[in-house]
Amino acid sequence: MTYHPIRDNKRFGAWWLEAMKIYLETERLILRQFTEDDADNLFELDSDPDVVRFVDPQYPILRETVVQQTIPRLLQYYEFSHAYGFWAAVKKSSDEFIGWFHLRPSPAHGGEIELGYRLKKSAWGKGYGTEGSRALIHKGFKELGCDRIISTALAANRASIRVMEKAGLQFESNWSYHSRNQTDEPAVKYSLFQKRLVTAVTPSARQE
Repeated sequence: MTYHPIRDNKRFGAWWLEAMKIYLETERLILRQFTEDDADNLFELDSDPDVVRFVDPQYPILRETVVQQTIPRLLQYYEFSHAYGFWAAVKKSSDEFIGWFHLRPSPAHGGEIELGYRLKKSAWGKGYGTEGSRALIHKGFKELGCDRIISTALAANRASIRVMEKAGLQFESNWSYHSRNQTDEPAVKYSLFQKRLVTAVTPSARQE
């Protein structure tokens, strides 16, 4: 673990961990709860058209929408459960916000536990998506008692699908995503059962 001047200080370490509400750690990442102070992080993330190309956003993104709608929606998860929700992803080496991951009951798939992620373009191609996804899968199966975890993406989003596959999920079915502009987009659903968990799905894996 990279040394952090506050986290690793004996006087402030316990306070820092509690304040950050860390969900899990990987070799290079910390996944923590969002706070109201993350408004600028989320606004920057969702303002990149390449990042939101496949996620059907309300565009253009307004900062006031992030503050008044997005942040409260994310924080609401923590009121109901410490197990499931959206988690800000930051680099251990620099505390830089690089995006988010979620592990939550899927509103579109009958409450099945769903893995998801969105990362800044500067974090693409460096294995963070797979690293965070594998850690969440491991936590879901080993700590949260999940029997199955799913993940979905538009069929055109090959980069996201590659992350699913490298994280150990397997293709399950095609489906149609009904977007905000009232069109049906081809999408895919991947899944992994706990009994199929293999040693390759480990929190420390670095492959993209």
